[in-house]
Amino acid sequence: MTSATPSAAPLGPRGSQGAADAPASRADRIGDAALDLLVERGMRGLTHRAVDERAGLPQGSTSNHARTRQALLETAVRRQVQLESRVLTPDELPGAAGPGPADRPDAAAAHGGPDAGTGTAHAGAGAAPAQAGAGAAHPGAGTPFDADALVDALSLALHRYLTDHRALLVSRYELALEATRRPELRAFFDTAGSVFHRPLVAMTAAAGSTDPERHALSLIAWCEGLMFSCAAGSFHAAVPSRAELRTGFEELLRGMLGPGPGPGQPESGGAADGRGGRCRA
Repeated sequence: MTSATPSAAPLGPRGSQGAADAPASRADRIGDAALDLLVERGMRGLTHRAVDERAGLPQGSTSNHARTRQALLETAVRRQVQLESRVLTPDELPGAAGPGPADRPDAAAAHGGPDAGTGTAHAGAGAAPAQAGAGAAHPGAGTPFDADALVDALSLALHRYLTDHRALLVSRYELALEATRRPELRAFFDTAGSVFHRPLVAMTAAAGSTDPERHALSLIAWCEGLMFSCAAGSFHAAVPSRAELRTGFEELLRGMLGPGPGPGQPESGGAADGRGGRCRA
């Protein structure tokens, strides 16, 4: 089973940022081990002893850090959010004027490169790709936020989830289901997830939405449904390309922001990428 911890460069095997950075803290090691166990064994396999063994820590270490099961689950949620926040790093975010031609998925293909969205970096209770807006939620004063920037950031983050970090989605679903049975975990889970909701609302408003809260909810629901279908549902064997995801976001935003050509599309028509046989965006 694939580890729940991110593996895309520059992240190390357990979410560390590489050899140049300090070793992972004990809390991070416990959180990583907890997420791995959730993916491999489900909620029943998450015990203090099992976490110690998986993390390579002396017996009793996890109990000293998180004495109760609730505390252990909160540690797992906290680590989940940290890891999901790395799906898209701030330096990759397009500017308020939108990305250049080289950032387009079709440009990557034209130069023989991999499908855009499989590069570096990567955690997201409730709205994973919304972290894409963390560094772009406040465009320059008086400068309209190009909807292309929102489309590119969301399609990049979503494609990375579905190709490189599907185990993170499984651990999130395990934690979300447990939260439905534990009111105390529900509150913690929702608070942690709010860090992804706020940036998306801000980006949606900056892109021209007249109802950013409602439109952000629609984006989140669309992303969540697609992620579940492709990670654990009936489309788990197929993953849409980033170009397909981009087309889906364009169509969704076009309906939200009003008539006219979609983001990045000419007046003559929308982007059409082969979609046969895939989990469609």
